[in-house]
Amino acid sequence: MQNEKMVINLAPGQNEIILREGAAPKVLDPKAPVKINIEGIITAPYEFLNKRINAGQFEQKDCHIIVNREEIKISLVVNESDEYKRGVVVGKLQYHPKFIEFGINTGKVWSPTELGLFVKMNRAFFGDKGTNMELVSKLMNFTATVNHQIEREVQENGNRKDNFAQTVNSNLPKVFNLNIPIFKGGKPESLEVETFAKIDGREVAFVLLSPGAQATIEELRDKAIDEQLEAIKQIAPEIAIIEV
Repeated sequence: MQNEKMVINLAPGQNEIILREGAAPKVLDPKAPVKINIEGIITAPYEFLNKRINAGQFEQKDCHIIVNREEIKISLVVNESDEYKRGVVVGKLQYHPKFIEFGINTGKVWSPTELGLFVKMNRAFFGDKGTNMELVSKLMNFTATVNHQIEREVQENGNRKDNFAQTVNSNLPKVFNLNIPIFKGGKPESLEVETFAKIDGREVAFVLLSPGAQATIEELRDKAIDEQLEAIKQIAPEIAIIEV
């Protein structure tokens, strides 16, 4: 091995030299930034923009908002064309858990006893105790009369008539009223609910229907979404808003 000479000039007052052997530490590869992926209540996109719009993290022209009224949500996409910095903030209006449990307009099937016990345990959503107790009593002691009418006719010229009619008379009221929030954080809404009976032999089941509830849902949904979009336009007018 050939010896190599090294000449080191020390600065005035310096009398110590530290020599290190071996390979230099490896410089770590840069990591991609953490992507934004947030889901919250319906106000989430506005709140995010309100705090970040002037922070230099994105430009308005590089963002867009997708509005899905059927799913009741607003999705903000920032840095839309940058794979590393792209982020999504979703705001969604969520149904109240108790409204979901009632199964109104969802096709949920109840037996008289199941519905009676459920109504009893959810007295708070009825206007008064007496109305609730009366409905519970009628459900737990359900009675009904079912009448069938069959009409069949075949004529010589080939015309046919084949009719079947079923009439159900029960001890239940045709409708009852609920005071219940439809969405989380919302005020109670007054809803008229119908009991639709399904009878198969000796088996009886109910489905809860409310045309008024559907109309109220659409009204509250549109109001909540439109309020958020208007607020966003005030602070970020250049962000594209797309309805799907």
